[in-house]
Amino acid sequence: MPSNRRIRLLFYVVLAGVVMTMFFTNHLRQKTEFDNRSIQDFYHKTKSAMDRARGQGPGQAVLDSKTGKEAGRTPHDKDADGDVDSDDEMLAKQMGERLKAAEQKAKELANAKAPNKPDRPDKVIGVGSSAGGQVKKATDDDEETAGKSEETDEEHEVEAELNRIFKQSPVTIFSKTYCPYSKRAKGILLEKYHIDPAPYVVELDEHPLGAQLQARVGAMTGRRTVPNIIIGGKSIGGCDDIVALDSQKALEEKITTTSAQKILVEQRFVDGEKDI
Repeated sequence: MPSNRRIRLLFYVVLAGVVMTMFFTNHLRQKTEFDNRSIQDFYHKTKSAMDRARGQGPGQAVLDSKTGKEAGRTPHDKDADGDVDSDDEMLAKQMGERLKAAEQKAKELANAKAPNKPDRPDKVIGVGSSAGGQVKKATDDDEETAGKSEETDEEHEVEAELNRIFKQSPVTIFSKTYCPYSKRAKGILLEKYHIDPAPYVVELDEHPLGAQLQARVGAMTGRRTVPNIIIGGKSIGGCDDIVALDSQKALEEKITTTSAQKILVEQRFVDGEKDI
């Protein structure tokens, strides 16, 4: 059994250890700063930091200098370089464009796969039940287009008739029944001379396309009056020209040399007889 002296010594040693422990513990407490933040503060700050790292969240608030209230928020630091600059705006714009492009592509794919896609209006007009009541009102443009179509058909008809006429004979006489100059030219070519194949006479005042034929021949030969004598598609003149060639005894040669086809021309009357 220990003695009283040893017990007292052990007691003083334990007491000294307790005093030293309390001293150092108190000293550490004075240097330690207590965190007065609540759990909610910790949650909100952590979430804000994560949003900033992802480029999300509302951004930093900007206060109005007069009212002290929030007037807006600054853009986000998209590139996480520590400040908000033009790079962040560019990245935000590019991100928005990509989102729009992806949305448009998704719509196109959905429309392509849609089983009940409606037909376009131009595919429906005049078809089935939609034909009833779909009456198109005539406009000035429609009338103008119809007029041009009629003119084109008429020109085609005139051209076809003119080709038919030229096929009848190498010599064509465009005349009018009441014209005295036409009568004189026809008297020389049909009565004074024998021409084989015989000239083909077109009385424009009796022809249903007379005015159009005269205009077309006038544009083709440069002679818009009658008579107009055409050989092989070329005009050799009118009444005065025929009279002059006859008086010069050059009409036969003029006809035969102008025609591309073989043609016989001889005078019916001998010299000394009365000229027509």
